[in-house]
This record gives sequence, C-alpha cells and structure tokens, in this order.
Amino acid sequence: MLKNIFQRLRGTNNKKYSYEEARDALEEQNKSDKTKLAGHEDTKPEILYYLASDQSPEVRRKIAINKNTPHQADDLLVSDEDGEVRQELARKIARMLPDLGEEEVTKIREQAIKILETLASDQLPEVRRILSEELKTFDCVPKHIVMRLASDDMLEVCAPILEYSPLLSTEDLKEIIAATTVDGALVAIAKRSHVDEDTSEAITSSLDIPAVAALLANKNAQIREDTLDAIIEQATEIETLHRPLVSCANLSMRAIKRIAGFVASSLVSQMISSYDLNPDIAEDLLSRVRERIKDANVGDADDRTLEEQAISFYEKGLLDDAFIENTVKNRQRELLFHCLSQMSKMPPASVRKIIGSKKARRVVALAWRCELNMRTAIKIQLEIACIPSGQVLNAKGGQDYPLSEADMSYDLALYDGGA
Repeated sequence: MLKNIFQRLRGTNNKKYSYEEARDALEEQNKSDKTKLAGHEDTKPEILYYLASDQSPEVRRKIAINKNTPHQADDLLVSDEDGEVRQELARKIARMLPDLGEEEVTKIREQAIKILETLASDQLPEVRRILSEELKTFDCVPKHIVMRLASDDMLEVCAPILEYSPLLSTEDLKEIIAATTVDGALVAIAKRSHVDEDTSEAITSSLDIPAVAALLANKNAQIREDTLDAIIEQATEIETLHRPLVSCANLSMRAIKRIAGFVASSLVSQMISSYDLNPDIAEDLLSRVRERIKDANVGDADDRTLEEQAISFYEKGLLDDAFIENTVKNRQRELLFHCLSQMSKMPPASVRKIIGSKKARRVVALAWRCELNMRTAIKIQLEIACIPSGQVLNAKGGQDYPLSEADMSYDLALYDGGA
C-alpha cells in the first residue's frame, strides 16, 4: 500500500511532484493510508508537515512520533487539541536530545527549546509528567526547563526531576525545599543518589516527617552530627521516625545511647545486632530500656483508664516482649489484657476468653498474633492462663512456634469478632 502511495507521489518516471500536487494526491487517500504514510521513515518532510494538520488525531499522533517530522510540523503539534499527540511529541523531542551531534544541536536548538518550553507548561499534567520522566537523567537540557518541571505543582511531574536530575545544585534543592507546597516533593529529594550535608539539614529543618524518614533510609545521604541530633530530638515524640533512625548507617555510640532512651526494646536489639556491640555495652543499653519500662508508671493510679494506658504504650512503641514479660511478672492481668488487645487488634473481651479458656493452643496463637516470641508465650501460659505445666506448649527447636500459622489463625477465628 505504501509503495503505491509513493509511486503515485513520484510518478512512473520518478518525476518530483510539487507540494500542491502531492497534497492533492494525499487528499484522495483514506485514513488508513495516511496513517501509514505519517509513520513511515521515507515520507518526505513536506508531506509530514501537511499531515500534521490532518483532521484525524491518529494520523497526527503518528506525525508526532516520526523522528523525521520537520520542526515546523512539531511547532503545530505542540498546541494540538489532542492530549495524546502532545504526549507523543514530548517523548520524541526529549529522546532526541542525547543523540544529537553538536552541529545538529546548534542547528535545531532554538526550535527544540521552544517546543520543550511549551510542553513543560502544558495544561495536561500527563504531558508534563512524560516530559519529566524522559528528561530526568539528562544533563543536556536547558536548566530553566528542568527548574520549571522541578517546581511543578503536581507530584508526578516534579518528583522524577527532584529525585534524579543531575542539573539541580544544592542551592536549587534548598530553594525548592523552602518554597514547595507539594506533598511528597521533599521525599523525592531525600531519595537522591547523593544528598549532601546542607541539603540534609534543609530537609530536617522542614519538619517534613516522611522526608526525614526517607533521608534516614538513604545510605548515600550525608548527615552532619548536629543535624542527626536534631532528628533524634524530633524522633523522641514521633514514633514513625524510630525504625528509620535505628536503621540509619554510621550512628555514633553517643547517638545509639540517645536513641536507646526512647525506642522500643526490639529496636534497641536491632541496633545491638547491626553494630555488633560488645556484650557489656549491649547489656547496658538493654538495662536502660528495662528501667525505662519500670519508670513508665505502669499500673500506677493515675487519671487514665487501663485501656487508655495500653493505647498510649502501644502508640509509643513500648509494647514488646520485655514490656509484656514485665506485666506478667507483676501479675498486672487487666493491663495485660488491654495491651494484648492493642497488639492483636482483638477486643479485650476476646483476649479474656482466650486466656480464661486454659487452652494452650489458643493462648499460644494469641501470643503469635501479638508478634511475641515463644518464651513470652510460655510465660503467659504458665503464669497468667494458669495452664498445668504438663499441658503447656513448648517451643519448636528451642525458639519457634510449634503450630502452623494456618492452625493458629483457625484457633483465633472464633474470637476475632469479640465472641
């Protein structure tokens, strides 16, 4: 079909037809022929220019994709009423930049930049998003276009540039951090492959908690000691920062000790393991955690109900094996029920019935639901549920739960609704 079209345009004796003659020939073709012609690499530039104004969006999309389309036609398509035409144009223009030789860049620079500028301000977010995705790693893009995309008010547009663009300097990033109101923009900056100390400080000062958490998780982020101190100060009241802080690389012993003063004992154990601390230091940290738990006024008569206390302990990340073992040791049954309720997401009445059933399987399943270890599960069986030692379920292999997860889920199913 294409061959026939080209033959008609050239004539049997290879005569070169004028633009008007070629246009008249094209007007006789159907949409399918024009679509194929619009996407063909051998189609003459003047024909592509003519097809750029075709009434069919499908034809114009093919023109937008075609690498041989002249810039005069691209100038028409950049304002095309069809969003998909502009999206395809954005992909093509962006992908062309790295492959252009120096002479070609000079030749088409003004036209290409003009098109990119228009697309970077397109009213359709999807057009801007595609442009951002395509340009995010390039260093051959005009800086003002990158800054325009980085300052976009849509996260899907600005995030790729903020996270990956090599053209953004520290000063650029600090300026964006101070000015942006886009939720998630700072997280994208915090994930960059290289975050220097000044940028880390600016992110921390923003008090954007998800961004600070992302910064802590970034192994390539450089964080000054005073900046880390500020993060630790924030984290004392913000539980969502506890785990990222504990997982942060290169914590000093001073920082580890400060963090151990407010995070859950399981996270302290994680730090001990990650940093391979010697036994004396490890025991000192754990003893501080135990003292903190004792000082938490557990069971003291205050204005809060036991349920409110349990909720508070849960929200602060205190409900772990060490905490539960301490309530078991002190025979604080009612507080224990509320704590297990928070940890298992089961009603307190269900917890009471499970403990009162004196069925080892059910008590063990409850401990499993609470993510406690088998050592704690055994203590609950013996000291709270008062199950005879001969009927107690012991650990498999010394530490694992002896029942399958399916069996334990089945044992708890009856109680999940508060029955």
